[in-house]
Amino acid sequence: MATEMTEEATTHFGFNNIPVAEKVVRVRHVFDSVSKRYDLMNDLMSLGIHRLWKRYAVHKMRLQPNQRLLDVASGTGDLARLMMRRMDDRGQVVLCDINGSMLQQGRHKMTNIGMVAGMTWVQGNAESLPFPDHCFHAVTIGFGIRNVTHMEQAITEMVRVLRPGGQFLCLEFSQLAIPWLQPLYDVYSFKVLPEIGQWVARDRAAYQYLVESIRRFPNQQQFSTLLSKNGLGQVRYDNLSAGIAAIHTGYKV
Repeated sequence: MATEMTEEATTHFGFNNIPVAEKVVRVRHVFDSVSKRYDLMNDLMSLGIHRLWKRYAVHKMRLQPNQRLLDVASGTGDLARLMMRRMDDRGQVVLCDINGSMLQQGRHKMTNIGMVAGMTWVQGNAESLPFPDHCFHAVTIGFGIRNVTHMEQAITEMVRVLRPGGQFLCLEFSQLAIPWLQPLYDVYSFKVLPEIGQWVARDRAAYQYLVESIRRFPNQQQFSTLLSKNGLGQVRYDNLSAGIAAIHTGYKV
């Protein structure tokens, strides 16, 4: 019994186990630290390929003008912007993130490109979304699900706010599908990326955590099973760049 209580009281933060109550605070600190350099770091870390992944993900969605969409862990709004364009700038996109500094950066970016009509920014926790049941045509989350404390709770919440038959899409780092590339990918991940984080964002530890959180994330099939168990049907995934990232899709049953 004591062992079970200990396991329930801890969760992972990268490769470390920490008290459950600390994870939200630590993740918030990570993104507070990197928010101003977040977009630049994404470009440097992926050589700009993350932009192609996001465009392809939104291209796969069945979006129509005048739909109402939710982007969870919206960050600086890349997916939200692409989805609004996909609706011919006629629709509503709610950008929801637990981190106020990331929302602020996203709002500044959208304002700078003159894209605020139809956009709403809401600070909220993915595990307890501040929206009623069945109110969105589609829900997306890009590179955010691995940072939540209780992953299944976040999935359940995103399914809850979807309309019946509504689309779910998760874009996330995943597991390589080509084993012989793993040693090279590990060197780049654990040696190069944290150094870039130190050089550009002045926070090596934040990017060390991000790399470790990718390795702790379920593989493609495991995450697909998790989605299927929590209210989604027609679940499938598509690997991107040999599995460095993957798009997971499904529809509310």
